[in-house]
Formats: sequence, C-alpha cells, structure tokens
Amino acid sequence: MLGVVLAGGQSSRFGSDKAQAVLDGRALAEHARAVLAPHVERAVIAGRDGTIPDLPGPGLGPLGGIAGALDHAAGLGFTSVLTIACDMPRLPEGLLAALARRASAYCPDAPVLGHWETRLLVDLLTHIETVPRRSVRGWAEAVGATPIPAGAPIPNVNTPQDLDTL
Repeated sequence: MLGVVLAGGQSSRFGSDKAQAVLDGRALAEHARAVLAPHVERAVIAGRDGTIPDLPGPGLGPLGGIAGALDHAAGLGFTSVLTIACDMPRLPEGLLAALARRASAYCPDAPVLGHWETRLLVDLLTHIETVPRRSVRGWAEAVGATPIPAGAPIPNVNTPQDLDTL
C-alpha cells in the first residue's frame, strides 16, 4: 500500500502555501507523511511541483489528487493507496489503521481520508469527467467504499488561526 499526502490545494483560506506552513518545526505536509508512514510501505506527497501530478489535470480538487495517486501507485506495482490531506497533522487514534484494513474505505467525517484500490482509477476518471459536482464523498459512495467514522474530531488547518490552536 502506498501512502499519499494530497497537497495540491489552493490554500485560499490560509493565504499562503498551507502544505509548507510550519508546526513544531516541520511543514504540515511532512507531519501528514509521518502520520501515514507506519501504515504503508512508502509515503509520498502529491500535487506539488516535482511530485505526483493531479489527473486528468490540475484544478480538480482532491479527486484529481486521488486519481494521480492511483495512477502513480499502479505504475509502481501497488494495489492500493491510503490518502490524507496535507492539513491533517493529527488524527484520532486507530483511524488510519482501520482504513488500512479495508479497501476501499473512507472516513465520512473527512472523505479525503481513504483507502482506495488502484483498480478504481478508470471509475474515478469517468466520474471526474461525467459528474458535475465533484466530491470525494460522492465518488466513494458511487463505488461502494465502506464508510469508517473517525470516532473523534479530526483537527485540520484552514486558516493560520487553526494552525495556532494545534
């Protein structure tokens, strides 16, 4: 299983590159990668310059990042991808382990947290091209992914003030 930190967002509410914002001496994207690492064979960052590109192109939000991650993982021989957003430096205990045990699965409290089989790439690309309202939750439900609730609040960072409260 490949772990992928989705870091291709616009950070419009944050006001600067959120993935590079610093918490406890490290960038948020690096915190997210560290959260993933114990659950995967390898953890990478997607959506940044020089990393895994979104598919079928930029500007499609998390679904484009997940599609790029699925394509990249399949090319490396992985059969699934565990995804997390770059602004989730801390997660409820056991959530990623629960997601990792079941593919395909997602967290309905934060649908970008998911475990996706690479075989779903074609379905995802079709969904992106044909469904006007692109949401990870909508796609997850369409492919029958198992919802796994967080069980506790998931802190994320949308503004500099959110970062200050962590």
